[in-house]
Amino acid sequence: MKIPLIKLYSLCWIFCVGGIFHAKASGHLSLSSGRPMTFLSSVISQDTVPDLPQDLAVPADTVRAPKTTISGKVTDSVGASLPGATVQIKGTETGTITDGEGKYQINIPSENTSPVLVFSFVGFEGKEVRVDNQSQINVTLASEEEELEEVVVIGYGSARKADLTGSIAQVSTEEVNAYPTTNVLQAMAGRAPGVQVIQNDGSPGGGVNIRIRGSNSIQGDNSPLYVIDGFPYSGSPTNLNNADIASIEVLKDASATAIYGSRGANGVVLITTKGGVQAPTTVEFDAYYSVQNLRKKLGLMDGRQYAQLMNIQAENDGIDPYFSEGEIAGYGSGTDWQDQVFDQAPIKSSSIRVSGGNEATRFSVGGSVFDQEGIIQGSDYNRYALQSSIHHTLSDKFTIDFSTNLTKLTTARRDSDGGARGNSMIGSALVASPLSTPYNQDGTLTILSQDYPFVSPDIINPLNYINEEFNNVTANIVLANASVSYQPIPKLTIKILGGIENRDDRTDVYRTTDFINSDGNASVNTRQYISRLNENTIAYTDTINEKHKFDILAGFTYQDFQTRYLAGSAAGFLSDLFETDNLGAATTPGIPTSGYAKSVLLSYIGRVNYNYADKYLFTATWRADGSSRYSEGNKWGHFPSAAVAWRVSQEGFMQDQTVISELKIRTSWGLTGSQAIDPYSTLNRLFPGYTVFGEELYSTFAPQSLLPGDLKWETTEQFDLGMDLGIVGGRIMIGADFYVKNTRDLLSTVRLPSSYGYTTTIANVGEIQNKGLELSLDAIVLNKAFRWDVKGNISFNRNKVVSLNEGNPILTNYINVVTVADNFSIMEEGRPLGQFWGYQEDGYTEEGNIRYKDLDGDGEITDSDKTAIGDPNPDFFYGINSTMTYKNFQLDLFLQGSKGNDIFNVSSISSTMDYGQGLNMPAEVLEDHWTPQNTDAKYPLISRNTDLKVSDRYVEDGSYLRLKNIQLAYDFSFPESKWIGNLKLYVSGQNLLTFTDYSWWDPEVNSNGGDTSLGIDHYSYPIPKSYTLGLRATF
Repeated sequence: MKIPLIKLYSLCWIFCVGGIFHAKASGHLSLSSGRPMTFLSSVISQDTVPDLPQDLAVPADTVRAPKTTISGKVTDSVGASLPGATVQIKGTETGTITDGEGKYQINIPSENTSPVLVFSFVGFEGKEVRVDNQSQINVTLASEEEELEEVVVIGYGSARKADLTGSIAQVSTEEVNAYPTTNVLQAMAGRAPGVQVIQNDGSPGGGVNIRIRGSNSIQGDNSPLYVIDGFPYSGSPTNLNNADIASIEVLKDASATAIYGSRGANGVVLITTKGGVQAPTTVEFDAYYSVQNLRKKLGLMDGRQYAQLMNIQAENDGIDPYFSEGEIAGYGSGTDWQDQVFDQAPIKSSSIRVSGGNEATRFSVGGSVFDQEGIIQGSDYNRYALQSSIHHTLSDKFTIDFSTNLTKLTTARRDSDGGARGNSMIGSALVASPLSTPYNQDGTLTILSQDYPFVSPDIINPLNYINEEFNNVTANIVLANASVSYQPIPKLTIKILGGIENRDDRTDVYRTTDFINSDGNASVNTRQYISRLNENTIAYTDTINEKHKFDILAGFTYQDFQTRYLAGSAAGFLSDLFETDNLGAATTPGIPTSGYAKSVLLSYIGRVNYNYADKYLFTATWRADGSSRYSEGNKWGHFPSAAVAWRVSQEGFMQDQTVISELKIRTSWGLTGSQAIDPYSTLNRLFPGYTVFGEELYSTFAPQSLLPGDLKWETTEQFDLGMDLGIVGGRIMIGADFYVKNTRDLLSTVRLPSSYGYTTTIANVGEIQNKGLELSLDAIVLNKAFRWDVKGNISFNRNKVVSLNEGNPILTNYINVVTVADNFSIMEEGRPLGQFWGYQEDGYTEEGNIRYKDLDGDGEITDSDKTAIGDPNPDFFYGINSTMTYKNFQLDLFLQGSKGNDIFNVSSISSTMDYGQGLNMPAEVLEDHWTPQNTDAKYPLISRNTDLKVSDRYVEDGSYLRLKNIQLAYDFSFPESKWIGNLKLYVSGQNLLTFTDYSWWDPEVNSNGGDTSLGIDHYSYPIPKSYTLGLRATF
């Protein structure tokens, strides 16, 4: 395959400043196992026209001259051969490449009296070796990846890993791209200790919840702060393409996060996208195709079983049978509504990147297309992304950087989850009668409640949601940064950065006139979010007497946040032609709403790092945040931290032993915060309304809540004690952290006595504590022809509410599924956040009804008999990755799991207990319900008079172990190719095996997607399994 050079030069001209960069490509390319190749290039002057040499052989004019032959082998740091490495005589174009075993041979002309060989391989640090009188030169190249891993991105800068005093976890670009995921957050699951990743559901582009060391807030968001290329991002970075990610650092303890002050309480995730490198122009291509399927079907009753259960209910309720014995005998399996709704669905992804650079300019530009169809018909997610980065050195004092991330998202959603009985797509697919058919003979959708008189009108044909409703979301996102760095003296750097985030969303929802009980309903919602950032920092680094190393940072930042929204709706359309494009054509227009909000955050930052003799490390940080969201007297919050570390392995008494290669003990303390309130929450806001005086309608403005009192910032105090241990020459790395976090002055909405005239206000109400232990292991188990690497981590966290306002508990998570309407979670002192709350069952009465425990012994079942019935927080969660390599083959296994977390299965209330409404149910309800002969049954008497309450019946163990990914890859080698550097083909499977006792579709679920509402399954969109074929290539 040949790539026209003019295209590469054109890209360089377009994306590099002033057209000052030219590339001259030359060289043979080859592939080795897992190591990308590229072109060997050199920089030429602007008036030079680059030509591609015909070969890298010795020039013709030197063929006849006497020459010296040098041979040898090129390997990596662990002794593995590097096929395709370039060996070149410095200052000439004479060179060669290593063969499949990493060996080379090169002839040096006799007129070259002091030859130097230059060894290079993409992904590795280059090396120059003087020949002198040697005839054999073996070279070991250090991996650039290893070098990069030694440098860790931290807040407002970077640091050597050896110099870190805080708790920071890294997720590499290889781990992010290890297997196909919809977004970068899903790729983080199981990769970093202390980071719990929960996929809310399996919908295309579905949301993800991330918790770093537990939940800290009631009112505010418990998600971490995401910082993309230095820009504090407003939401979840699901718009990024995985292939654009260079590295991810997760800041966990106060020493690492306090530099972000009021936004650091939940941890900070630093995402660095790919930039250019000083290397020849490289083209990277990545593409894969996946097929998704429903992981498992629920075992529902068929037509005959359904008719039998309906007759049992009729008999128990004193009603004549609905079906005769003859009718029942004639029924077959009937309609499988799961097959009507769920289908096989593809994922198509492709991306391309061009990068390179010289000493003056480095550039990278990449584009990607991602298309995921959902396993629920009609659902879809598309992402189009363009990412670019330019670094240019203007002089020895000035450098400029510019990066952009442009994304367009389109999502076709379906009203799939939630609901009661059958008024959601998934709900109706599970409870619809198998005796009904999807379509009438005339092609119209059947109305299920008209098939049989006992079928509830709540049950809607699920194909209504597929064929007669659309819910489309489009989003255009711009994230751009530009910075100038000035170095007046070698040790001092002044940096000014400006950035902007702009997001325009539009949601169009339309129900056609053919949707059941609809005369056409339309709504349009638009939202624009803009955030502008300015950061100004000054950094000074110095070393005194080779032992005292200082790194000092100071600065101030400004960031504002603006939101505008507009919404309109209408009902009653004569035609479906215009859908949401002509709301004025409706007979019943809705009342439009709009709004605007703005807030500002002004901050001062400072940090001092001190390193003595590479043994004793000290870090102190401080940040002051001023927020417009708070009232006078409380606008400013101060967030200090301090940390120390001791590199024991650098001490003299450790030098005579060979087992421990690295031992560092570190501890930290600090304060971080959370604003946790919306703009204007501390103001006495007036809201519009209407009132009638006489016979006239007047517009009014009046306060809706009591003005909050002296609101304070939520403040999290955290202590951390950690250790980093390397043994056997670094082949085994062990990390451990113990932490205690206390979040005080929790902000929450509280109810007021009726005498106040208002129902609610916001107040500081209490304290939450999280404490836990994190362990990680990174080991090279075997390192010969067969190599085996294992990485694993496990995290333990204990969460509890320490105190609440006047000790009063707060009930949360209200549900109304017709048969049950109640809260099922509680926040109470001494209990974990999100504790499930309800009644305990105590078998059945003599009549087969559910008996509830009378815990207070008053002879009645009341609210005072409720108790803790489950905990959604896991005892521990973990991830294990195994990579086995032999020659060009590579096998990856990735396991992820959680232990001890409970799930409140709201779905099972309607789907297993709502009798007498014509709902289909799991076959086990028919097989194991109460009868006089089966009094220990799982389910009670089948009767519409069953007394249902929120109880431990609906709480299940959500522990699981999942084979998240299995992948077999093969690296093809093309040692003679001038153009193909790397070609990797792989097949993989995702979510193929899940070991769990949870009865529903998937234990990894979070229907509410809320901050204190974990472990809830309410007809959630199932997470699919998938099979993938993909390739990666470098040119």
